[in-house]
Amino acid sequence: MDGVLAIWKPAGWTSHDVVAKTRRLLKLKRIGHAGTLDPMVTGVLPLCLGRSTRIVEYIQERPKAYEATIVLGVATDTEDMSGNIVEQADNVTVSEQQIIEVLQRFAGAIEQVPPMYSAVKVDGKRLYELAREGKSVERKARTVTIYHIELLSKQLDGQQPQFTFSVTCSKGTYIRTLCVDIGKALGVPAAMGSLVRTMSGGMTREHCVTLEQVEQHMQEGTLEQVLIEPELAIDHIPAAVVKEAKRKYALQGQKLYWTDLTGHQELEDGSLVRVFDEAAIFLGIFQLDKKQHQIVPVKVFS
Repeated sequence: MDGVLAIWKPAGWTSHDVVAKTRRLLKLKRIGHAGTLDPMVTGVLPLCLGRSTRIVEYIQERPKAYEATIVLGVATDTEDMSGNIVEQADNVTVSEQQIIEVLQRFAGAIEQVPPMYSAVKVDGKRLYELAREGKSVERKARTVTIYHIELLSKQLDGQQPQFTFSVTCSKGTYIRTLCVDIGKALGVPAAMGSLVRTMSGGMTREHCVTLEQVEQHMQEGTLEQVLIEPELAIDHIPAAVVKEAKRKYALQGQKLYWTDLTGHQELEDGSLVRVFDEAAIFLGIFQLDKKQHQIVPVKVFS
């Protein structure tokens, strides 16, 4: 069994829970997920099956998209509404125009400090472990990229106004922290109320199945209908075609010369390429070495 299975993760499940359940349903041990989701978060969770676990890192590198709801007038120690309240503000008043203007300030490269309730390691210990002990340590800011951010809806009346926005961002972006920082830019405490991941690894809701649907497909023997082939799951990597005479050398993981392939001439040195044979069968991931005029194997799929 091989390929990528896009699961629509339900609320209340950890990513590990989903992997464990899928292992039992598929009777397959070799499964890895491409990007952890917190238990309260729903949405796209790509699972790599069998030899496709070898492409997890390439799926994780791709942008992700979310729909998040911000609750204004309250801040918590976890930066979402599951935590303990550490700050409140009454009579919060913001306008739609203010929100739109503030959101646009976050477009592009921004600095983020990882939240204490995160899996980042400091001196060999995860931050959430320290947070549960009541400790807080200094964290280094990280640069992440917000490719697109847009207001979707708003409910600005009431004691705790809230609004929902969509965001497309780079790997490693903490949406909880983004919500808190947006609140600070509006001049009020804020926390993330809810979060849905709408895209991961190029996969969206339309590509996803539920765990219940996975079970049904297994009973009917039709799981292959919803599996995404590994070479399609990483279609952001350019493709090249190896000449038939050199096909077996590619499958043996040998270095190839520039002249052995077509379709890579315009790529930069160090670029990855998906190598196919002339029958469009995926052979593996290779890397360009322009100095040596070679294509070097990274991961071969025999």
